[in-house]
Amino acid sequence: MKRSVLLLLSIGLLAGAAFAQPQQTGDALSSPPSGLTAYKDLAYVPGGYEHQKLDLYIPTDGKGPFPLIIWIHGGAWKYGSKDGCIPLPWVAKGYAVASINYRLSQEAKFPAQIKDCKAAVRWLRAHAGHYQIDRDRFIAWGDSAGGHLAALLGTSGDAAEWEPGPPAESSRVQAVIDWYGRADLTRVCVDPDMADHPVAQLLGGSGERVLEIARKASPITYVSNDDPPFLIMHGDVDKTVPVQQSVAFAEALKKKDVPVTLVILHGVDHGGREFLKPEKVKIIDSFLREYLRHPPHLAKSS
Repeated sequence: MKRSVLLLLSIGLLAGAAFAQPQQTGDALSSPPSGLTAYKDLAYVPGGYEHQKLDLYIPTDGKGPFPLIIWIHGGAWKYGSKDGCIPLPWVAKGYAVASINYRLSQEAKFPAQIKDCKAAVRWLRAHAGHYQIDRDRFIAWGDSAGGHLAALLGTSGDAAEWEPGPPAESSRVQAVIDWYGRADLTRVCVDPDMADHPVAQLLGGSGERVLEIARKASPITYVSNDDPPFLIMHGDVDKTVPVQQSVAFAEALKKKDVPVTLVILHGVDHGGREFLKPEKVKIIDSFLREYLRHPPHLAKSS
């Protein structure tokens, strides 16, 4: 899994090579490349943990506020970082992009990861005016473990358990792009072969004793008819996360009348260059245009 994740992250780094430059912590970079202003290591939990930081990229061309893509990296919940930002080229298409870190499973067990993602969304919404971000057009996009967390952001927007309550900002997002993320983590409760699996490491164990937390960690648990639109992409020979995870998730969303597009990549394993081929990028762009032109959940984000 680590090899596939690193391969996909490297694609993002190559795609964003035109934006490479010296970094300056917390402030706008002193010599940003043409087309964006970059901010590095912004703490979305003041005084928090080292991994509770994000990078933010804002277009300099065009007039804001800009819709925001929030990238959540993969890596089995224990590898990876915000440095491999796959959607960085979308800045040139008029999107702001945030790439977030979150506490890894060796540092903290679930629900620390989704709490961090939600805290990052709330921070970004609270600071939207300062960074020319459209607070009503937030897109969560992630791969593998990041796909799972992006999907969980999308379906758990109405779950109060991980929210601090008023007057905090909303952690809802208006669209989700889920690349081969797990939708149902409860298999770890019945499959003895998963005792040392990354899911077990995330949840703090396996077997019946983690059934309740496995349910809470599963995006499919929270599916409801007010969920945002989803674009789900998954390879049909994925040996890390079975494609049936995404098939079942898409069906659950459809049953609740949630707009969902499921794209199955034939002959493709867990990640790889196929996810960024021109025809797949066209699908992503079309999805973003369709559901961000008139976001369906504006009232839920304020």
